[in-house]
Amino acid sequence: MLKNKCCLILLFICVEGVIGADTVVMKSVTEGDSVTLNTDVTEVQKNDQILWMFGSQETAIAGIYMQIINMYDSNETFGDRLRMDSQTGSLTIRNIRTEHSGVYKLTIISKSTSYKRFNVTVYSPLPVPVISRGFCLSSSGSSVSKCSLLCSVVNVSDVSFSWYKGNSLLSNISVSDLSISLSLPLEVEYQDNNIYSCVINNPISNQTKHVDITQLCHSCADPVQYSQSKGVIPSLIYAVVGMTAVAVLVYYVKSMHKDTSTYNKSTCPLAF
Repeated sequence: MLKNKCCLILLFICVEGVIGADTVVMKSVTEGDSVTLNTDVTEVQKNDQILWMFGSQETAIAGIYMQIINMYDSNETFGDRLRMDSQTGSLTIRNIRTEHSGVYKLTIISKSTSYKRFNVTVYSPLPVPVISRGFCLSSSGSSVSKCSLLCSVVNVSDVSFSWYKGNSLLSNISVSDLSISLSLPLEVEYQDNNIYSCVINNPISNQTKHVDITQLCHSCADPVQYSQSKGVIPSLIYAVVGMTAVAVLVYYVKSMHKDTSTYNKSTCPLAF
């Protein structure tokens, strides 16, 4: 097997300089799924040679030589995930991971020589967005109640994050590369009967969370009444304090008047 491997790799190195331009095929897949890279060969003949390589270093991972399958990367990058079809030479990667994103190079030597490149991108599964209510908003003297909403996701990368009103896009943000946490705010009217949705998506999948405004913003139903009820206690306090102050003042005036009358009687008895 080692002899077959060395012969096959050396043969491809020797012929690579005379091979024409390759074809690039784009592939996108979700982490955990399987992806098959097709050779477009109907049946591998006895003298056909096929080699699969991966990454910028073009490391040999699988091949067929003299109709014998050779797996060159059985436990390093891919473990036991690689499967090669003996009839077509197509390569299947099972339970693919994000670290398996990259370029896969296929070289075929038959009656003619050709090769293809597969640019494979592996995306992490998308989480379902979480929608929470922030606070109620209302203007003084207005009967319109607004509710502040916040849509959040954690540990995401290479995604677009959006609020929709029906089918109309209201706002969105996009991120790439790093896994981060995202939050996107929105203000809605409590009486609004439109359908609002928070959507997270990447090129191959999406997750959507719809909003039931009446359920999430039920305490924002009557901001005017709420404002008035908040004003009841301060008004009562002001009234009690005012009445107490008046009562104290009246008592003080009466007391002063009484003391003055008593003093006059005791100091001027002969006046009568």
